[in-house]
Amino acid sequence: MAKRFISRAFTGRRQPDVAGRLPPGQYITPDFPVLSAGPTPRVALDEWQFRIEGLVTEPVEWSWEAFLQLPSRKFVVDIHCVTKWSKLDTHWEGVSVDTLLESVAIESQGRFATVYCYGGYTTNLPLADLTGSKAFVAYRYDGQPLAPEQGGPARLVEPHLYLRKSAKRVNGIRFMDADRPGFWESLGYHHRGDPRQEQRYRGD
Repeated sequence: MAKRFISRAFTGRRQPDVAGRLPPGQYITPDFPVLSAGPTPRVALDEWQFRIEGLVTEPVEWSWEAFLQLPSRKFVVDIHCVTKWSKLDTHWEGVSVDTLLESVAIESQGRFATVYCYGGYTTNLPLADLTGSKAFVAYRYDGQPLAPEQGGPARLVEPHLYLRKSAKRVNGIRFMDADRPGFWESLGYHHRGDPRQEQRYRGD
């Protein structure tokens, strides 16, 4: 059974000050707009896999059935899009990246990661933005299986960064010794994307 998990890294107070939760330049929407860098791949669950590789002592890989057997949690988080909308108190279920990394040993030089996806999308992240209860791989949203348009079968969610870092239809994480730009980063978007710092574009 999934356990409900709420931490300071994932959500605010039970009765929050909405203004205090909204990053600079953002507005609140009740909707969940669908934005995509290309066509939406439809990934068959019997073909889905998630792999952790690169600078690890031994790669690890899960099928869909094996992934669903991992300890899961329910997360309540605010999400913020670089296009300036924010949606508060979104409900997800999935596996913490901290839990996934219990299955591998990352080599000392593996301080950066590329998250890669079905369809070819990538994004870059430092290890510090994936660990410490900051990120999870979600497969349910609002109690329902995650729709392909919203990143299903599974997507990375990193609520402390702009939503473009929460890669849809995620396929794996590759650890590396250097920070390498992903899809949007190579087109001029900020390499990290902290909404509190309004890190939208390179140079912000």
